[in-house]
Amino acid sequence: MTQRLFGTDGVRGVAGSWPLDPPTVARLGAALVRALPLKHPRIVVGRDTRESGEWIERELARGASGEGAEVTSAGVVPTPAVAFLAGARDFDLGVVLSASHNPYGDNGIKVFSGRGEKFGEAEERAVEAVVADRSWSVASGSEARITRAPLVDAYLEHTQRMLTDAGALKGARVAVDMANGATTTTAMHVLQRLGFELVTLGDHPDGRNINLECGSTHPAGLAAAVVAHGCRLGIAFDGDGDRAIFVDERGHVVDGDAVLLVLARAYQQAGRLAGNTVVATVMSNIGLEIALKPHGISLIRTGVGDKYVMEEMMRGGYVLGGEQSGHVILVEHLPTGDGLATALAVLRVMAQGDVSLSSLASELVTFPQTLVNVRVRERVAIDSVPAIQHAIANVESALAGRGRVLVRYSGTEPLLRIMIEGEDIKSVQAWAEEIAAAVRDNLA
Repeated sequence: MTQRLFGTDGVRGVAGSWPLDPPTVARLGAALVRALPLKHPRIVVGRDTRESGEWIERELARGASGEGAEVTSAGVVPTPAVAFLAGARDFDLGVVLSASHNPYGDNGIKVFSGRGEKFGEAEERAVEAVVADRSWSVASGSEARITRAPLVDAYLEHTQRMLTDAGALKGARVAVDMANGATTTTAMHVLQRLGFELVTLGDHPDGRNINLECGSTHPAGLAAAVVAHGCRLGIAFDGDGDRAIFVDERGHVVDGDAVLLVLARAYQQAGRLAGNTVVATVMSNIGLEIALKPHGISLIRTGVGDKYVMEEMMRGGYVLGGEQSGHVILVEHLPTGDGLATALAVLRVMAQGDVSLSSLASELVTFPQTLVNVRVRERVAIDSVPAIQHAIANVESALAGRGRVLVRYSGTEPLLRIMIEGEDIKSVQAWAEEIAAAVRDNLA
């Protein structure tokens, strides 16, 4: 059986340990080339600010160039910059070295096609099969051949089209948390050019402080800065810059669900919301679905992972999708999430109506949510266990369309996850325990 390398967002692990040990990284670089129907492919590589990024880039290039690839490094750039360059600069592959919002000791490898789209399941399985084939090996003693090129300006020029004039917001004070990550090379340049006065956080990367109590997963510092400095809003990126979380002028966090609502309404009013549909994952709060409904906007849900959101968007021809965590995909810009583009899109809506972010996001009422994990002895199809099905049906009936039940197995542990959303937290917790008891009686 072929060993799985790729997870929901590329290859991820502790830098220096399998699958991110030097020999495996080099082998993966070679396998990417071997899996392509090209003899001399062109590959663009970008990385975030982790101290392990340089040697991982070197080992990946050693494997790829040994198979005849031409490897170009864009240096420290956000993930969406690599996606853009892969699609716009005639590269055959784009590779990002990042572990997104994880601590500095982790790293990862994300791969984009020459169209700027994340590798799908079929491409990932094909590469894994080549890695597992022991009939070949990386040439011993081979050296990495890397061309270094200043490519970020092309991405910036493309991204700035999302907001060419700050309008009524020009001169407004904005707090920006760059997570000591990849957006330290891009965000300030764009926002200052538009005339915003910036209060900056997380803008001094040292190789080890990426995401350290900062960025989109730690917005408390940003919220405090917004209030202390009287900012119109705050923007927090993650380590590789493909997501953004916001803080309104009152210091309240505005997550990806609220951003999807704000942008969906703006797109609809402009006649640009294809199919009057937004794509999100199963983790988006039912409050988003309820807020969209009066406007005639449908919500389609996918599995967790922005690549699944994009696949559904492509199938249906939709233009807006994303995740609660802040990954937002704007087809007008790129076929992947881009935190800076998302920020410019939100600022564009604010500027057009000279309206506050709190006002724009106020229509979203987030329902209380509870999550219970139950350890199971084996993975059995839930619909094959009558007692569990009966418990779920009882809860869904009690919710009467004003809540949501999601029961799914963990992708990495022997756990069954029970998530319930509803209007009353005490009822939600009691219902979750009702289902959990049925699971314990039958599967634990």
